[in-house]
Amino acid sequence: MVDKTTTHFGFKDVPVAEKVTKVREVFDSVAPSYDIMNDLMSMGVHRLWKRFTVEIANVKPGHVVLDLAGGTGDLSALFAKRVGKTGKVVLADINEAMLRVGRDRMIDKGHISNITYNLANAECLPYASNQFDRVCIGFGLRNVTDKEAALRSMFDVLKPGGRLLILEFSKPTNPLLDKIYDAYSFKLLPKIGELVAKDGDSYQYLAESIRMHPDQSTLKGMMEEAGFERCQVNNLTGGIVAVHTGYKL
Repeated sequence: MVDKTTTHFGFKDVPVAEKVTKVREVFDSVAPSYDIMNDLMSMGVHRLWKRFTVEIANVKPGHVVLDLAGGTGDLSALFAKRVGKTGKVVLADINEAMLRVGRDRMIDKGHISNITYNLANAECLPYASNQFDRVCIGFGLRNVTDKEAALRSMFDVLKPGGRLLILEFSKPTNPLLDKIYDAYSFKLLPKIGELVAKDGDSYQYLAESIRMHPDQSTLKGMMEEAGFERCQVNNLTGGIVAVHTGYKL
């Protein structure tokens, strides 16, 4: 029998009710240095992963896009250019500190006319059904407690014909790369976090959360179970990252 009173927080088991608070504390801590850490951790490659995701989203002028767990706004900025003045991007995040940094960054970049901001929990999105042409969640799903509920909620707010895109760390497809990536994640990453963000523990959690996230085929099955059709997986950088896509038909 599955114990539904606890869930994983990295490699630890914690009461379900506590995970949201613990994840919030992590991102409260890392928010000020989040962007520079992304560049350091990925050697800048995260920008290419995000551009690829936006490219295959095939967003058109006038579309309404939900950038869920949008954080500091990298994806929102790219989407905003594509939806144009007649479209809209909603940058949503459960963490107020991350959302505040994202809002300030977007204003500094001049994105003031077609981006709005919402505090939102992916498990129970505060939007009407059939509202968005695209929903994108970048590097956020692994931090969600009830991923099945989140996928159902994303399905609900998409318009018929709309598309979900999940950009997330995944399982390297090459065993040698997997070993190298493990060594980097658990030996080097927390040290970089301690040096730059003054918080090695949060980056230890982030590395653990990646390992606890469903692999490519498992997540694809979860999407199909939530109602998505024509689901596909695009492995990037040898499967270190994957973009899952699916349609609401």
